[in-house]
Amino acid sequence: MKCYTNKYSCSNKKIYFLCIVALSQLIAIVAQAQSKVKKVFVMEIRDEIDPRMSRYVDLALEEARNEKADYLLINMDTYGGAVNAADHIRSVILEFEKPVFVFINKNAASAGALISIACDSIYMEKGAVIGAVTVVNGGDGSKAPDKYQSHMRSIMRSTAEANNRNPLIAEAMVDENLEVEGISSAGQVITFTATEAIQHDFCNGMAEDIDEVLQKADIGEYEVINYELGTSEQIIALFLNPFISGILILIMLGGIYFELQTPGVGFPILAAIIAAVLYFTPYYLNGLAEKWELIVFIVGIILIGAEIFVIPGFGVAGISGIILTLGALALMMIDNNNFDFTFVNTGALRNALIATLSGAIGAIILMFFGASQMADSAIFKRVALQETLDTKDGYTSSIHEIDMIGLTGVAHTVLRPSGKVMIEDQMYDASTRGDFINKGEEVIVIADSGSSLKVKKFEPPQLDEIV
Repeated sequence: MKCYTNKYSCSNKKIYFLCIVALSQLIAIVAQAQSKVKKVFVMEIRDEIDPRMSRYVDLALEEARNEKADYLLINMDTYGGAVNAADHIRSVILEFEKPVFVFINKNAASAGALISIACDSIYMEKGAVIGAVTVVNGGDGSKAPDKYQSHMRSIMRSTAEANNRNPLIAEAMVDENLEVEGISSAGQVITFTATEAIQHDFCNGMAEDIDEVLQKADIGEYEVINYELGTSEQIIALFLNPFISGILILIMLGGIYFELQTPGVGFPILAAIIAAVLYFTPYYLNGLAEKWELIVFIVGIILIGAEIFVIPGFGVAGISGIILTLGALALMMIDNNNFDFTFVNTGALRNALIATLSGAIGAIILMFFGASQMADSAIFKRVALQETLDTKDGYTSSIHEIDMIGLTGVAHTVLRPSGKVMIEDQMYDASTRGDFINKGEEVIVIADSGSSLKVKKFEPPQLDEIV
């Protein structure tokens, strides 16, 4: 019994020793984890909330994941913006795997308040405000219909609940008719100062800068990574400027026109294609250009082409094509929701229309005054035939056995200005001097260039003109 007891005591000592070793290792691991330098990824929301900002946030969160950041911090100062863009940003922040802080540096109004409430922790600068999330029309700033207010109330309420904040207060930031006892009375939406936000658990504390935020959050030793857009994204942002968009529209329309005037040259249509890519790509990537708008643009171009090459004259197809083309180009610049302009800012709509019309008018001026300059340019002379073989110098290319000048016939196809004519039961290539002649109308040959005929509409002489 004595030996057995000693063996049992020895076994207990070994267990105690192993427990002490394991506990020491665990303490060391925890201490090492605590002493590890934390990565704090800082991004800014200091502009209007729109599809551009939505894309910026998506790119920033992707970069934060690539950097394996331990925390995300949003440096915010915004008066709000588009509801759809704000809702998207709110959703991706709620889904982000790491803790998210927001430092409200002056303003988190409207959509900014929604995004702030989606963050795990809110810190505010002294003098900063948060709230006033009533949905308004983009045109005149008036209050939007109740269906939009109801949608925003539900979003604010669910976002507050997700982060254990008072959903009633969040809802009252939207609805002035909602009274919160001891906080707000009916007839006013809630807007908190930093002190009031702390008092009602909508702020974790006041800070002067990002470093103080991280100190108050007890992050320990940290490394700040400031997010900046890459070169390609900066170039994309440059082409979103309405002025640049107007120039691209001018190049697109002008290039198409000059290619039709000088088919086969290639340079004008190449310039038009490059301009189209530079125009459409940035707006599409930023969620402004919808697929249906691209389809409308293509349909417009097809109608214009049909008017030029297929349909005689210039009528419904041509005018419709111009309206669809320019309309699509303008709509791509603004965040309309299938022709719903409720939340479209008046300034953005005005800038889009000015850019589109300026580009179109510039293209028209280029068409009228640039054609002659283009013919005299060095580039054009390299690709176009400059020498002519004149009949007065003895050159001839006539392939017709009889003198065609003065013969009459019938337009076999529409001449716009080129086409085919039927003369004495023979088919000939022909063109006018710019006139449009419908199929079946009588024509008379006025010149013979050999490979084709020059014709005009035949007008029988009046009786008083006959000698």
